[in-house]
Amino acid sequence: MLGIAPGIQSQAPATAPSQTPAQIPAPSTENAPIVTQPDVTYGTAGGHPLLLDIYQPAASTSSLRPAVVLIHGGGWTSFDKTTMHGMATFLARSGFVAFSVDYRLMHGTENLWPIQLQDVQHAVRWIRANAAKYGVDPDHIGAFGHSSGAQLAALLGMEETHETSDPALAKYSSRVQAVVDVSGPADFTTHGDSDADIFLTAFFGGDYVHHPAIWQDASPVFHVSKNSSPFLIVHGTHDENVPISQAQELADRLKQAGVPVKFVKVEDAHTFQTPEARKLLVVETQTFFNQYLR
Repeated sequence: MLGIAPGIQSQAPATAPSQTPAQIPAPSTENAPIVTQPDVTYGTAGGHPLLLDIYQPAASTSSLRPAVVLIHGGGWTSFDKTTMHGMATFLARSGFVAFSVDYRLMHGTENLWPIQLQDVQHAVRWIRANAAKYGVDPDHIGAFGHSSGAQLAALLGMEETHETSDPALAKYSSRVQAVVDVSGPADFTTHGDSDADIFLTAFFGGDYVHHPAIWQDASPVFHVSKNSSPFLIVHGTHDENVPISQAQELADRLKQAGVPVKFVKVEDAHTFQTPEARKLLVVETQTFFNQYLR
């Protein structure tokens, strides 16, 4: 149905690559110092901690700051929160509190969908519960994701969590107020190939013919409504992993629903390679979050 997972997996070594779109040396007009807190526990699963890294502007302020949750890609099977270091640093220098999150990855038959979404929704609720501690405005939280992380970020801007493992977080929303979707899949029911179908059938716990509701539930295009958060969609015209038609379909659905959306087409591949593409990404991201989160 969508040639994403095998393509991403073929790029995914045991450790994160030296550069992803989020690891660019991000230009900033505010080269201000920041404070980082790595490996903060935001929850537990199967007896293991769920971790995130926090990036904060070092300068003190009496005002609460907007926050951004950063979600790494890797086909739901690889990479981790450290691949978002560059973008998180850039956002912190730009006055945001950035939270780069880990989530459970699929291993064989373990951690199948929708565990990944539940984890990042849990992270957003945890951030709201601890907003005062980190100087965050709980009503102004955005999400930034690349590839499979963009699919998760998109859903954060469209629906509430139904996960109730932590009663202490029950009163907090998992919805974000703005989404940056970079190279993300949007509709798993189209653009198929056999390798992708095999992976997604395993990931979703059933094939599309017999379990269409699961495939649709994981597809952001089926969750678009007039209540969806504003979107910035950035996608490469030469993306061989996730067709740009996926981004176009999502942008069209959002526009039809009356949701603010900006669709930026970049002359590059799935993982942006050129300095021009990377600079465009950070400039567009900063402008978008300034508009919708401040």
